[in-house]
Amino acid sequence: MLDWAVLALYFIFIGYLSWDKDWKNQDEEQFLLLGRKMTLPAFVGTLFSTWYGGILGVGEYSYQFGISQWLLFGVPFYVFSALFALFLADKIRGNPARSIPEAIANVYGEKAGQFSAFPIFILISPAPYILMFGLLAQYLMGGSGHILIYAAFIALFTVIYTSFSGFSAVVRTDMLQAVLMMGGFVMLVIFAFMEFGSFSTLWSAVPETYTDFTGGRDLQYILVWFFIALWTFVDPSFHQRVAAAETPEVAKRGIYTSIVLWIGFDFLTAFSGMYAWAILGPGLENPAMSYPVLADQILPMGLKGLFFVALLAAIMSTLDSYLFISGQTLGRDLLAKVLPQQPRNRLTRISILIASALGLLLIIVYPSVIDLWYVIGSVMIPGLLIPVLGIYLKQFRLKRKWVLPLMALSIGASLFWLILGTLTQKMAYSYTFLGIEPFYPGLFVSIICWLAGRDKSTTSAEMKLKEEAAASE
Repeated sequence: MLDWAVLALYFIFIGYLSWDKDWKNQDEEQFLLLGRKMTLPAFVGTLFSTWYGGILGVGEYSYQFGISQWLLFGVPFYVFSALFALFLADKIRGNPARSIPEAIANVYGEKAGQFSAFPIFILISPAPYILMFGLLAQYLMGGSGHILIYAAFIALFTVIYTSFSGFSAVVRTDMLQAVLMMGGFVMLVIFAFMEFGSFSTLWSAVPETYTDFTGGRDLQYILVWFFIALWTFVDPSFHQRVAAAETPEVAKRGIYTSIVLWIGFDFLTAFSGMYAWAILGPGLENPAMSYPVLADQILPMGLKGLFFVALLAAIMSTLDSYLFISGQTLGRDLLAKVLPQQPRNRLTRISILIASALGLLLIIVYPSVIDLWYVIGSVMIPGLLIPVLGIYLKQFRLKRKWVLPLMALSIGASLFWLILGTLTQKMAYSYTFLGIEPFYPGLFVSIICWLAGRDKSTTSAEMKLKEEAAASE
């Protein structure tokens, strides 16, 4: 009962934090971007927690493959997050657009902006996080009840508080979630250390592949996760937080601080998965539940409930962000073009509910967290990467007539390759066809279109600078 009381208090406190009595009076800038006044602590809290929602998927992988989790799910994202801060943060903060489709429309035209909203809507599907909550809730209920029932409950709860208060509710709750996540896993590792032994004892007890940073995976599989980490450049939650920061400097410092926190948190999650293998044994029926099962076995009363709250916090922090941006993309960037007479905030709120329903449908088709990440990332990122980079970096700028073909053809190529791989492969987490991952055909098509359709024109401002330089010489 003490553990259940901790869980109940968590949901009550989330509801309290998310409530905004003035929600009806929020203008669009406040509803979507917190008035662009986010402070550094708020920025770090919401970015750190949002970018780590796939906690059960991380547990699934670290329990099965060990320390290579750090290489696949950590290092690529540290690198591209740092590059994001270095090259894009100040440009995104200075851009008046409130969403990626709007930014694409401002540079490449309205049709390109509207088309981009479709892959972005899928890219930020809340499905993996709804699925993880369903799995966790089913475990807490002793295996009784259907995952979809629990998933529908959390989807509805999240829809309610994000719809009313918007981005401000997401930020306030995320700051709490960040503290809970870090504290919960510190506690789990300490108790696992006491239960099994030191890190060196663990290192010698697990199979060799668990201490191999590649996990026994081939180079192509490793590289595809590095390419999937390009997700960072097109992820709307990253763009939204940078756009909402008080200044570009707050955004940059916030990203660098978050990278340090992610490195520490990845250490905790990787060793938690390895401790789970050592303590529970290799025969766990559902590897995605390695963290909950380990906590259930080694944590005392009360602290057990606190750790489950930490797991919920990791999931909820990403679920609310992705649901909110999904609703914004569908409502503001798509439906508002068809129903211009309707208030945009209202359309966003309605679309948040639609996004949650579509997420529930998607988990029926792909009931694996890692599968969902892989499938969505492999198909959508190749079509979005160059157009989004082209908004801010002139080296990637395209001529307008090439943007729609690039997005459609590259996404189509990856999707076609994924279907062929699905029909021919029988191995878990493998969708290769002819030995090639589906990400690569889409990226190849995208690069070909970029080479053919690069915008090499010089802007008037650049021409003026060149003329001034020539005159001074």
